[in-house]
Amino acid sequence: MKTYDFLQGEVLLFDKPLEWTSFDVVRKVRNLIRIPKVGHAGTLDPLATGLLILCTGKFTKKINEYMGMEKEYTGTFTLGATTPTYDLESEPRDLKDISHLTEQQIHNAPLSFTGNIMQTPPIHSAIKQAGRPVYIAARKGIDVKLEPRPVSIYHFSIEKIELPVVHFRVVCSTGTYIRSLANDFGAALGVGAYMSSLRRTRIGQFKVEDALLLEKFEEALKGSASGSVL
Repeated sequence: MKTYDFLQGEVLLFDKPLEWTSFDVVRKVRNLIRIPKVGHAGTLDPLATGLLILCTGKFTKKINEYMGMEKEYTGTFTLGATTPTYDLESEPRDLKDISHLTEQQIHNAPLSFTGNIMQTPPIHSAIKQAGRPVYIAARKGIDVKLEPRPVSIYHFSIEKIELPVVHFRVVCSTGTYIRSLANDFGAALGVGAYMSSLRRTRIGQFKVEDALLLEKFEEALKGSASGSVL
């Protein structure tokens, strides 16, 4: 059993549940440990699961350090359509036939996205313009323009093909949008694609296998008056 000192500072690894925002997890943990200084080191979208690093107390100063670490993701892209949000938060559209695609074409497509590349973030994102997240304007139908940004894709491979779904693995720098990668991947194949599932499996040396489930964390806290957690 490990005893945590949340005020002095701890790094907590959580496996974020589907449909929770990253701030939902922060708010839940903040209420459980009853201290205000809790923050996360890198947002996961509500439709993504996986590793979320939370820092408490004095360790919130380390958040930027963890945010800058390389990240690993697995998940799926669905070929033959696009969505405005590049994922399943909006309805698929622009349906296209994919029957002509070969497995070799699909496996080769990641090659053009590996290395140091320029990537345009989704307009449905929390990037701010004039002090406001751009997704607010995008949802109102206001034209939003974002400039491409440099990111690094260290590894991008297709692990399995079950058309129209392909399973991928990506290792990348901070600031990379996997949703944008899905959209660009589909464009390169000429059929469109959107991200249909996403799981963050690693941040730097921290792995999702070592992460806590929120319900287990809550149970352990309730079972320990001293604040110890198994």
